[in-house]
Amino acid sequence: MLRPAFAIAWVTAFCLAADAWGATLETVHPTVPEVAPMPPAPEDAAAASEDNSPAAPTPNGAATDSVPSVQELETTEPATPGAAPAAEQAPGAATAPAAAHAPAAPAITPAATAASPDQAALASAASAGDLWMRIRKGFQIPDLTTKKAVVSTRWYAGQPDYIDRMTTRASLYLYYIVQEIEKRGMPTELALLPFVESAMQPQAVSSAQAAGLWQFIPSTGRVYSLEQNLWKDERFGVVESTRAALDYLQKLHDEFGSWQLALAAYNYGENGVEKALDYNRKHHQPLTYEALVKLPRETQYYVPKLQALKNIVSDPQRYGIDLPTIRDQPYFVTISGSRDIDVATAAQLADMPLEDFQALNPAFNRPLIVGAMAPTILLPADRGDKFGANLAAWEATGQPLASWTAYRLKGGESLSAVAERVGVSEASLRTANHVPPRYVLGAGSTILVPRDEAVGEDVSGDLLDGSVALVPEKPGLRKISIKVRRGESLGSIARRWHVGEDEIIAWNDLRSPALLAGQRLSLTVASSSVPHKKPTRTKRSNNENATSDQSTTVARASSAH
Repeated sequence: MLRPAFAIAWVTAFCLAADAWGATLETVHPTVPEVAPMPPAPEDAAAASEDNSPAAPTPNGAATDSVPSVQELETTEPATPGAAPAAEQAPGAATAPAAAHAPAAPAITPAATAASPDQAALASAASAGDLWMRIRKGFQIPDLTTKKAVVSTRWYAGQPDYIDRMTTRASLYLYYIVQEIEKRGMPTELALLPFVESAMQPQAVSSAQAAGLWQFIPSTGRVYSLEQNLWKDERFGVVESTRAALDYLQKLHDEFGSWQLALAAYNYGENGVEKALDYNRKHHQPLTYEALVKLPRETQYYVPKLQALKNIVSDPQRYGIDLPTIRDQPYFVTISGSRDIDVATAAQLADMPLEDFQALNPAFNRPLIVGAMAPTILLPADRGDKFGANLAAWEATGQPLASWTAYRLKGGESLSAVAERVGVSEASLRTANHVPPRYVLGAGSTILVPRDEAVGEDVSGDLLDGSVALVPEKPGLRKISIKVRRGESLGSIARRWHVGEDEIIAWNDLRSPALLAGQRLSLTVASSSVPHKKPTRTKRSNNENATSDQSTTVARASSAH
């Protein structure tokens, strides 16, 4: 039986969240007296390189657009003088159909009565202003007028569909980001940084495992208190990662005294920028971002990319861009809970498609939201009442909100034996626990299993620090990373490396079989495996683009944090 305390906890929390949201609407420009001290800077930021790998999709959503590489920016054809930039296919467009758009913001109509907090809030926000105007008013960073800024502006202006997809996704998150930036008195140009980092995709993951809107690598995420465990990864969370990114950027600005240098350090790392400054000091050169010559090309283009987006936001008509309207009002409310609930059930109670729910809540790593973590979920502002009403109706039926619970594997136990005991297929347990092909789980691994009358309790606090030990199913397997070549397909790569297409999809959490040139894939192959050679006119080795995980290719510069 479901304990009634759960429903009370969630409904009470919703009411508090709705009240707080109403107060936020009345305080459009909140401020704080000062920024709290920042944690020490990480020393292990990844080195920058020219490898600008496409964002990879993850199990908790889909990342479908890549960020432009230096090569793409530099090969952009100049626009015809006096003509609007022509529409071109954006990177990743082949795998970004209409579904790549973020869920549309709810239509706002005047409420007939003030019966519910949601209706009253939406009614008061119906005449909300334009968020783009608010962003423009907060610009503070000096403009760059360098050739790289011009080239970057030309590239973005030539990708109206790409801009449209990014800004549509941004309609879910941008108000919150702008509000948090203004609380700290920081320049609103920083609200455009997730466009540069992740194409405004909270599910994005780089080849160096930098994740989320703000692209934190695991180590830097831990420095800035982003929790990463079996159940959730706050690098993907919109609220948590925004707080961490602004903490980090403020700390960098305090260190370098310039937002442009702070941005370069966010991209390349503090040590790299400090060495570039030292070089200029020794050679009696200016200590400005534009004057630094000892930066990798990716970092040399990093601030110009942000300047390009600033240019377009400042005057979209000049560049032939039609920015979608984003109202200056909250898109989401937060709800806290204390009991386990399935991700799918939470989406159902909010009357949302699962994919839309995951777009707001990408931090949850498993199909279960564990109550012992005191989780917070985000819901569109017009779905809070519906969630509360549906929750009460669900609770009245006596049905549990969670269909999963946790179990720790004993020595000698296999996933197949556990699956047989709980009455499900091994494949379903593999999917729920992200166990890829050619791997088994080691003893002590914490896994999800179906919840039944015998195991009906919520996940206990002592399992929150659980982990999964992935072990190759047989000796002689190794994990490699390869870069997709131009013209290669999922099938050709599978044949070349003697693996299955379905295995490649599972290893890389691919949402589509379509691949992009330059995209990185992880494969698990036999140690003695040599790819099939194919005829070539050059002497280039067919496996030169494969690297062991022990010497993984360094991340692109924008993944250095």
